Amino acid sequence: MSARPETKIDCSKVYVKQSSFSNEQTGMFDGAFAAVDIKEGELVEKGVMRRLPDGFDGNTCPYIFTWSTERPNKVNMIRFEATQTGDACALGLSGTWGMGSGCSPFYNTCKEGTANTHMVRHFDEDRFEIYATRDIKAGEELLHTYISLKWRTCFQELSEIVHADDSEHKSEES
Repeated sequence: MSARPETKIDCSKVYVKQSSFSNEQTGMFDGAFAAVDIKEGELVEKGVMRRLPDGFDGNTCPYIFTWSTERPNKVNMIRFEATQTGDACALGLSGTWGMGSGCSPFYNTCKEGTANTHMVRHFDEDRFEIYATRDIKAGEELLHTYISLKWRTCFQELSEIVHADDSEHKSEES
């Protein structure tokens, strides 16, 4: 992968361009693509995760990662202390959310079992590794299944699109 094995971030096998899934109907958005052929089981990318401050609501922002083993992301109550000027205390909601390095924010999602990559999350070290789940050709768009696809409010419409044929299949069986 990198000529420097000690590096924390390496996305040298990946580049970003307009997603093959974007169009006039879906809107224009970017995706991550393989810069070289990648073998099944091979490390595609590695990087760090920066935790976002308490109070940040990742349910409203699709560009960040769920950074917790809780499903759905555990919601914690946060108490903001009164200041000396007499500002009122407020309650806030938080989960654990992170901002990924490198090309990681540009991997688009797909249905479980169909992704060509899988992210291994090392929560205790705030880092991740992305591996190929099958052989990937240079130029192929890189996809992984978002672990929060089914429950994050910002992914509701996307989840419906990704799972559209699930409901069609169920109605055909009825």
